[in-house]
Amino acid sequence: MTMTTAMTPVRNAPAARRKTVTAYRNGVRAWLTGRGLDPDSPALIDTPDRVLRALEEMTAGYTEDPAEHLARTFPVDHDGGPIMVTGVPFTSLCEHHMLPFTGHADIAYQPHPGDPVAGLSKLPRVLDVYARRLQTQEQLTQQVTAALDTHLHPVGSACVIRSEHGCLAHRGARKPGSVMVTASYTGAFLDDREARAELHRLMTG
Repeated sequence: MTMTTAMTPVRNAPAARRKTVTAYRNGVRAWLTGRGLDPDSPALIDTPDRVLRALEEMTAGYTEDPAEHLARTFPVDHDGGPIMVTGVPFTSLCEHHMLPFTGHADIAYQPHPGDPVAGLSKLPRVLDVYARRLQTQEQLTQQVTAALDTHLHPVGSACVIRSEHGCLAHRGARKPGSVMVTASYTGAFLDDREARAELHRLMTG
């Protein structure tokens, strides 16, 4: 998906892009009309464009590749202990209801002794690549560890996500404050119970 921002007016976009944007806009206008609202009222006249921009921003991960963030590594003198970033905030869109779910992730990998390591910001960036897509939390958790395994070839990787889901908090069961927890472990963190226990000890401080 090619994004059209305020700096790139729709009128200057390719014809296919203009056609797609018009279809999106008309769809939102039709929904507003179906709810008995006037899409041309001062309050709502720009709403279809705002909805489109918000959705494109929140699904920008479809045009990104985690390899771009994990391809560059640095030589570091280390003994192969776990490397992690904890409490990484994110927001994603539930693929079932297109409502946000928001939370924090703990991301870790254990390189082989002496192997190059990824920059500190790269683990959160990998999370964002996948979070900025239509998602389920279960899938998001596994995609992060799969990317680390594919591009860093570590001894093991782990991702633990805790988040609140709009589809649970604001519709259906309507249980705000409920937290969903998912975890994905690979390699040593999957096979070695003591390694996983030590990982959780480090994650929780």
